[in-house]
Amino acid sequence: MDIQWYPGHMTKARRMMQENKKLVDLIIELVDARAPLASRNPDIDELGRGKARVILLNKADLADAHCNEEWTAWFRKQGFYALKLDSRSRANMKEIQAVIQEACREKTERDRRRGILNRPVRAMVVGIPNVGKSTFINSFAGRACAKTGNKPGVTKGAQWIRLNRQVELLDTPGILWPKFDDPQVGMRLAMLGSVGDHVLNLNELSVELAAFLRMHYPGVLEARYGISVSEDISNEQLLPLIARARGYRLKGAEDDCARAASALLDDFRSGSLGRITLEYPDRDEVQNG
Repeated sequence: MDIQWYPGHMTKARRMMQENKKLVDLIIELVDARAPLASRNPDIDELGRGKARVILLNKADLADAHCNEEWTAWFRKQGFYALKLDSRSRANMKEIQAVIQEACREKTERDRRRGILNRPVRAMVVGIPNVGKSTFINSFAGRACAKTGNKPGVTKGAQWIRLNRQVELLDTPGILWPKFDDPQVGMRLAMLGSVGDHVLNLNELSVELAAFLRMHYPGVLEARYGISVSEDISNEQLLPLIARARGYRLKGAEDDCARAASALLDDFRSGSLGRITLEYPDRDEVQNG
């Protein structure tokens, strides 16, 4: 299943971000904690060259708790400031404020030596579509100042937001990159909802998700849908099983697999299946780091 999605507005957004780069001291990159590598736009490393970098593993409340710790350690080992985050909660916003100040400490000290006092840190908030940038900004600011939504593409242009005397944020549109070289990356982004559902075959995508859950999170499908998944049942038979268990029927008593596919994806994206992570760091590398 080859998934590609790069709407025209993303080219304009990338150019705008490149032009605004010179105005900021820090790049704050949000990734989805359920797939922290797949949800990193490789163009961001080029965009952030020469800037302080903070990576926030957002939606950590939906991801496997143990994997969150491993991924946070992995990113720190790569030289980033990294924190896990639930952007719908304000629980660790003070910690993020402290990390921003620490990441820009050299810049602040340099300003002080030049006699520039109390200039706020200016940070660009970046990430792929639907990763929760605007929700994070609203939680950080403590007020609704950025548009939010549960589908990709809500933020269309850049907007400056002054949080307090210490920090100003530049909210930017979510952008992908022109081609996913690894088909698994496109698959994981589609599962997360970062690719428009209208360009996807949701039945095929849901079968892939069900197969992953069956292998890595045994018992999740059974617990959620009340089905029995024995060894002789193929992955392709899982959607019909879910449809029957939920009573999803088409005319003529045919299983409504399309509705079952949407239900499975919605349940995963909302966390109704439990805390699930789609990819893992090199465990030996993390533990030895």
